[in-house]
Amino acid sequence: MSKAPLPPAGGVGGGPTPSSLRGSSPPAGGRGDVSDRDLVRLYWPADLRPAFDALLSLEDSLLEVAASSTQPALGAIRMAWWRDALRRLDDHPPPPEPRLQACARELLPRGVTGAALAAIAEGYATLFDETPDAALIDSAGSALFSCGAILLGASDPRLADAGAAHALGRVRRLGLLADAPPPPELAGHRFARPLRPLTALARLGIRDLTRAPEPEATPARAAALLSHRLFGTVA
Repeated sequence: MSKAPLPPAGGVGGGPTPSSLRGSSPPAGGRGDVSDRDLVRLYWPADLRPAFDALLSLEDSLLEVAASSTQPALGAIRMAWWRDALRRLDDHPPPPEPRLQACARELLPRGVTGAALAAIAEGYATLFDETPDAALIDSAGSALFSCGAILLGASDPRLADAGAAHALGRVRRLGLLADAPPPPELAGHRFARPLRPLTALARLGIRDLTRAPEPEATPARAAALLSHRLFGTVA
């Protein structure tokens, strides 16, 4: 069977998860050895940590394409490569790209399809438009959370909104969206305990959308995660 070609020149194939997206160098006031992801990872079920690592590393890679591309046209080509490579996972073995191999190994056997993963790339592709469409960014986050919910075996009617809050918060934090819209209205909604390892990301996303920029892994952010774990609210 044929395999997907390697990423076009300037792509992000191979190598570890981009550290620039994992908070390895937060602004002064944060803990340089700890990132938000490290805090959230503590809440993931131990047996699902490799799967969530694969899912979130994929998102990191897609956002790294947007953050590192100086020419929108080339960046769009790189994002399209990821989208198509993810779709092919449903019918072909993964190419020699570590993050795609991790998706095939950790996510597909648990019911997450390549097409579902490709929807994340489709949403984030709008970051290369002259005016990014916030609704498409929302869809990237919704697709990500849909995949996470499959891993956890749980769902919620407001899960798509929580995913949107996460995605909008991430792109705002990375400076990829000049004027982020208000977060979805989730005040008072409580997510069930089985979903909280995932919706913890939305708790941080709403914080990033409603507050001035702050370093990662601060005591206040850790407290927000703990509050979410106890009560299930994200706003």
